Amino acid sequence: MKKKAILLSFLLGCTSLFAQSSYDLVIVGGNPGGIMAAISAARMGKKSVILERTRYVGGLPANGLGATDIATRDATTGLFREFVDGVRQYYVDTYGPNSEQVKMCSDGYHFEPSVGARIFQKMLDGQKDKITVLTMRQFDAEDENIIMHDNRIERIRILNRETGKMEEYSGDVFLDATYEGDLGAAAGVPFRTGREGQDEFGEPGAGRVYKYWGGPEGDGSTFQRDNAVQSYNYRLCLTNNPSNRIAFAKPARYNREDYASIVEDVWTGRNTDAAMQRVTDEMMEANRRHIKAGNPSQLPGDKWGIAKITNIVHVPNMKTDANNQHGVFVSTDLPEENWPWPTSSWEWRDKFAQRLREYTEGLFWFAQNDPELPAHFRKAAKEWGLSKDEYTDNGHFPRQVYVREGRRFEGMYFFTANDAIPVTIGSRPPIHESSITASHYALDSHAVRKRETGRIHLDGFISYPSAVYTVPYGVMVPKEVDNLLLPVPVSGSHIGFSTLRMEPCWMAMGQAAGIASALSIDEKVKVQNIDLSALQDNLVNQKATLMYFKDVDYTDPHFRMVQYLGLRGYLPEWNARLQEPIDAATLTAWKRLSGLDLTGFEAGKTTRLTVLENIYQEIK
Repeated sequence: MKKKAILLSFLLGCTSLFAQSSYDLVIVGGNPGGIMAAISAARMGKKSVILERTRYVGGLPANGLGATDIATRDATTGLFREFVDGVRQYYVDTYGPNSEQVKMCSDGYHFEPSVGARIFQKMLDGQKDKITVLTMRQFDAEDENIIMHDNRIERIRILNRETGKMEEYSGDVFLDATYEGDLGAAAGVPFRTGREGQDEFGEPGAGRVYKYWGGPEGDGSTFQRDNAVQSYNYRLCLTNNPSNRIAFAKPARYNREDYASIVEDVWTGRNTDAAMQRVTDEMMEANRRHIKAGNPSQLPGDKWGIAKITNIVHVPNMKTDANNQHGVFVSTDLPEENWPWPTSSWEWRDKFAQRLREYTEGLFWFAQNDPELPAHFRKAAKEWGLSKDEYTDNGHFPRQVYVREGRRFEGMYFFTANDAIPVTIGSRPPIHESSITASHYALDSHAVRKRETGRIHLDGFISYPSAVYTVPYGVMVPKEVDNLLLPVPVSGSHIGFSTLRMEPCWMAMGQAAGIASALSIDEKVKVQNIDLSALQDNLVNQKATLMYFKDVDYTDPHFRMVQYLGLRGYLPEWNARLQEPIDAATLTAWKRLSGLDLTGFEAGKTTRLTVLENIYQEIK
């Protein structure tokens, strides 16, 4: 902090060297978290600038992640739900309500990359008088690029990648919406990379773990901490439509050794699924003979053709969201080589991005052409190629690496797996009164190491169940920087972050960050000291769900009351059961919790709704 303060006095006299602009919110990163922050702040009357390093905003949903990662769809609403509804409406308007495209879009949760980008742009255009989007603007996490005074960011320096010149942006509140956490790091917020050990927070899957996919942990699991970072890949938009298919070309720096072990996996059927526990060497040799006779694999859990190297989810117009195949040893992830990414320069990151692209192109070329693979396997793989009408200015290849995890900051609240796991069987995870969204996805991490001899799977490729949880405001709030929010590189352990990192949750946290920024400005207080009740009221106004109930959603007339009282302990179960008569035990509990007499209400006769409405009117 002292070093930055000294820089301030020097740079105050040098501002004429840079183009300057001032906004209410300065948002670094044009991914969905940053976009939703700008939109929610605009609805509060605040002006934002989004500074995006690439030529396009939208992050991963505009770069192949079209199969939305959310386990309980009604858990996360607000601007995320507006996005989903916009996707569905696009397919209805374009192809008709009874079209195959509408069916394949799965109510708007599955979409083509170009459609995701289109809907984000439409949402931004709805607030174009208050949101400025500037692309090709790069922030580098260096001391000279951030000017701070008295624990506040005053302005930042950004490289205009088109002109090569530096620009300065000042604002009342700054948001780090990067996948990497570059702005927060430059501001001196403490962060973590790597994996915590199980001894630190008692989390399932923490540390070094080898686990069958869908099965138990295996030999070699030590659960000890290390510096490993989960792997990245590209989410590919593939098609088997010949009229829209572009074949994979052999990359110039093709290295067959990257993929050679796949050959034996194909012939024997070896995979990493839990079914492999029942597979013997004799069964694999029998499978080899079966394949040699011209048949596909018959081994349990095994995949054939393109599915052996990538997991496919179908989206409209005969396209896919093709992700890493979690049941194999070699797929589109590239473990180990990405470990430096979170804290590296953009020069290093760009080199890795190119390496990852060539690795991915080589993987598909190998599966479709290598002569040591069965001919009918290669034929099946060749049915697929890149979609000709996506990413037309980038060789039909996604423009952005899927950075699953960058820096994880240490904020006012540190989220762990225990915040997403039910306290008792069938109950909820801990309820955070300061919740800014409900969310739900498994505790899910991709591999951190490449294939190792004798292991049942790749180290760190894990998934453990969770339940719908609440996300406290403190996960995106630094302890000391007074005007910075971190809605994407949030505060949490490796395992805790593994569920928060899904785009619906990032969108919801971005929405909350935009509102919190507006309140900080209006109330003239630090982001740490905003009125949380006002934040939650405004989130509910924007149809966000703060606590999920199975029987009351954001369209219900009692939604606001249920959200408020639910977070304060009145409704700890999954159902609010508003129309049921209140029982004596619940009436007594609510009297104690509210401090109200609640006379005139009779157990077994008065509905729970009537009692709750009375409490809400008295205490709200």
